[in-house]
Amino acid sequence: MSPNAPAALPDPGRDAASGQPVPARKSKSKEGAQAKAGAPARPAASAAQQALQKMGLVRDIDLALHLPLRYEDETRITLLRNAREGDTVQIEATVIHSEVQLRPRRMLKVTVDDGTAECVLTFFSFYPSHQKTLSVGARLRIRGEVKGGFWGRQMMHPAFRAAGGELPTALTPVYPTVAGLPQAYIRRAAATALLRADLSDTLPAGEQPPVARLHGHGGLPALFSLHDALQFLHHPTPEVALSTLEDHSHPAWQRLKAEELLAQQLSQYEAKRERARLRAPVLRAGAQPDGLTQRFLQQLPFGLTAAQQRVVAEIRADMARRVPMHRLLQGDVGSGKTVVAALSAVACIDAGWQCALMAPTEILAEQHFGKLVGWLEPLLAPLGKRVAWLAGAQKKKERAQMLALVESGEAALVIGTHAVIQEQVQFKNLALAVIDEQHRFGVAQRLALRQKLAATGMEPHLLMMSATPIPRTLAMSYYADLDVSTIDELPPGRTPIVTKLIADSRKDEVIERIGAQVASGRQVYWVCPLIEESEALDLSNATATHAYLSEMLPGVMVGLLHSRMPTAEKKAVMELFSAGVMGVLVSTTVIEVGVDVPNASLMVIEHAERFGLSQLHQLRGRVGRGAAASACVLLYSVGDSGRLGETAKDRLRAMAETNDGFEIARRDLEIRGPGEFLGARQSGAPMLRFADLEQDTLLLDWARELAPRMLEQHPQLAQRHVSRWLGGKAEFLKA
Repeated sequence: MSPNAPAALPDPGRDAASGQPVPARKSKSKEGAQAKAGAPARPAASAAQQALQKMGLVRDIDLALHLPLRYEDETRITLLRNAREGDTVQIEATVIHSEVQLRPRRMLKVTVDDGTAECVLTFFSFYPSHQKTLSVGARLRIRGEVKGGFWGRQMMHPAFRAAGGELPTALTPVYPTVAGLPQAYIRRAAATALLRADLSDTLPAGEQPPVARLHGHGGLPALFSLHDALQFLHHPTPEVALSTLEDHSHPAWQRLKAEELLAQQLSQYEAKRERARLRAPVLRAGAQPDGLTQRFLQQLPFGLTAAQQRVVAEIRADMARRVPMHRLLQGDVGSGKTVVAALSAVACIDAGWQCALMAPTEILAEQHFGKLVGWLEPLLAPLGKRVAWLAGAQKKKERAQMLALVESGEAALVIGTHAVIQEQVQFKNLALAVIDEQHRFGVAQRLALRQKLAATGMEPHLLMMSATPIPRTLAMSYYADLDVSTIDELPPGRTPIVTKLIADSRKDEVIERIGAQVASGRQVYWVCPLIEESEALDLSNATATHAYLSEMLPGVMVGLLHSRMPTAEKKAVMELFSAGVMGVLVSTTVIEVGVDVPNASLMVIEHAERFGLSQLHQLRGRVGRGAAASACVLLYSVGDSGRLGETAKDRLRAMAETNDGFEIARRDLEIRGPGEFLGARQSGAPMLRFADLEQDTLLLDWARELAPRMLEQHPQLAQRHVSRWLGGKAEFLKA
């Protein structure tokens, strides 16, 4: 067995879930006879090891950092007369009656007496071995929840074993687990790992995180080392306040959170340092009056905002350096990120190199293509250059033509979906990769795009765009390796969007309003509810809604758009809607990003309580793009329960209270955690398991300040620290 793999097999006396002896199996072997007599079956080592690997518990340190979900107090015996209803207690009592009852269903009823009171134990699932252990006269140690009632004290399916032996001195840990991995096994494996793992301090001498101190309480240290913190959290003493373990405020928890945040910061800063050693093409666009940039700006029908000018300057300064740019461009819905991307592409092309722009959906990619072709083709044509289009649904002949243009360099700008990074796409000299809605792409996809220049020993500059603003705490932690540019103002002329919360029982009123909007020459989106369990249900619901609205709005062209439609059909629907011919567009969330129809002034989101906050904000951003007053109606349903859940209430309240994408992002982080913002950035690397970005800002500030100093002054300690916490997963943070 590998020295890193936890080798210890437990000696489980009880089942993981119930705490009862493992049921007997019929067998002619000696082992079978023992099992029949009530001896517990030992799980096969290979099956248990496979289960550990499935959970990512490969090294001793992985098990040492696999902390309990909760704890059971088996350190004391409670007298039945002192047990209150609802208490989970451990008693020691003698069986005075035991029988199998057949009505109203088969069950084992056992009455026990501890000398102060009686209690009836009920088992609906039991085996002969249980009956033998629970026979009259047996002295047992029993743990379960005490319930009162007409028949006196009762426990349902309590854990039990023969009385005797010393009581444990620490709380019993209950670990997260999977099928095939009993608690007894994982407890033994964790205990062995704690003995074998290297838990020596990796913090530089004199460095201590800002952790609350416990001065002399119960013999605990004033400050926890990692070793002491882990030992304590796996086996806490009975006098500890359980609330401090549950809410992770105990100093031992604080120590772990500080170390975890430091590991994350170290990996991010190291990624940034490694990238600083790489090389990229130097892109210095000409500033002459007749250069591409000046001609591009002159033909635009609008001027750039101050924020757009600032971020363009930041991006251009990056691209003029030999170090690959790794910049995140964030801005609220409609802030004008596309024109910034276009200016970045123009600078790249003006310097004689190729640029690629990748979007997560074909609809969004086509929107970019249509807009950028209009802006750039008149400038590129005199230079013998073109804008190429690559998508998965292209016909073979058209695709071959586009691939040839890309390889020859005639395609100065290549726009498309994931098709842009496929192996057969060979760029002549790619120098800038722009990725829109970056959180929708996986690490491997971004890496593939960066490697398109690998043959030259360089890699392209990388500009990632997101209309989901990154909250400050998230930018400080998960995006610490990125330079962030923020467009923090909207272009003039954008009309504020009024957001209304309306119960779906008033759907007919909403449809009346739609009729009035269409009659006045406006257009409407109707987004169907998200049914996460099934794309087929999504589709079925959208089709039914389309039929219903077509019936309720006679004389109005109602279109349908969903992800499973053929590309040509999708394109035809969008063209009709963009041209103003179609009054209402029923859609799934395929229109979430990028769709830009200035004449659309009403957005209806059905079952809005099912959507995430950032997604609702993205959808709302599809209207308010013209001069007309715009509104977003959030239709919500209370369902069978008659009331909305708290999380759904918080989301809808936030949407009604603010149009500010940065405030929306902050609230979304509060409600749902960092997953929505990160997308696949962390693919293969763990989310923060212990630290909380909102609550642990003091620890995050400490980690951010220490990480660069530690890399510079104590590189070996830094390497050990990252290896301990992240293993090989730190590589994914570099994409």
